[in-house]
Amino acid sequence: MSVDKAPSKARQAYKFIEAHRNEFSIQVMCRLLGVARAGYYAWLDHPVSDRAQEDARLLRLIRASFTASHGIYGAPRVLQDLRERGETCSKHRVARLMRENGLRALHGYRTRHIPVAKSQALIPNLLQRQFTVSRPNEAWVTDITYIRTWQGGLYLAVVMDLFSRKIVGWAAKPTIHRELVLEAIMKAVRSRRPRKALIHSDQGTQYGSDAWLRFCKSNHLEPSMSRRGNCWDNAVAESFFSSLKKERIKKRIYADRETAVLDVTEYIEGFYNPTRRHSYLGGVSPIEFEAAHRSRRSGVH
Repeated sequence: MSVDKAPSKARQAYKFIEAHRNEFSIQVMCRLLGVARAGYYAWLDHPVSDRAQEDARLLRLIRASFTASHGIYGAPRVLQDLRERGETCSKHRVARLMRENGLRALHGYRTRHIPVAKSQALIPNLLQRQFTVSRPNEAWVTDITYIRTWQGGLYLAVVMDLFSRKIVGWAAKPTIHRELVLEAIMKAVRSRRPRKALIHSDQGTQYGSDAWLRFCKSNHLEPSMSRRGNCWDNAVAESFFSSLKKERIKKRIYADRETAVLDVTEYIEGFYNPTRRHSYLGGVSPIEFEAAHRSRRSGVH
């Protein structure tokens, strides 16, 4: 067995013996600690291998990437970070170092579904689960989720562009009235100014209200609704909320609504849109994906 692969308990024993070799007999310490003198001398005579030193260097970079992602990146996304820095290590090596050092990405979060009433308008499902589109502002999806605080509930409505998975508008309020979804869609229209876009939602009453339909009509938005009781028709919006709760909220109850809003703001505007690597986008963030799209269209490389 090489010195680098010696059991960790043996290495700890060797370090103890080395630290106290001038105080006690090496032979006695080896016997008391249950290690062989030959193993101790082999450890003493051989410096750490080049591979072990390289592992230590890579681990520092891996920790930096993992920390910057708030602990959500697994080996594939950490590897993408390393590749951008010019590293050529394998995914297997990154996964091994993360596993050996307890760097585990967050997985699994049971979402809380908000009960919704029957829609006030018969709106067809025009999206038909066509979640891949070819240009910005072709199709948006919107949904609402519930966030717990000790001050009371907080409802979050978001509008996402399916092209880049970017959150283009959002709002948070203590109640789930129509003003919540109207504020989110107003922000989306202000920031994107679409010529014509499909806007897909579930069958919540907010999305069938006269105010919602009037706003859509006057801003070149064509409403589309999921089939009743079918969450897969709006799976991309559901997936975003799952990521938010898994990666940031982590089942906690916020002290108050203001704290919750600040944390959601930091997640959406400070991490998800500009930085978070998205597997659907080939490992880049929504903002990076849109920037690359604009560069291709303008011929800038």
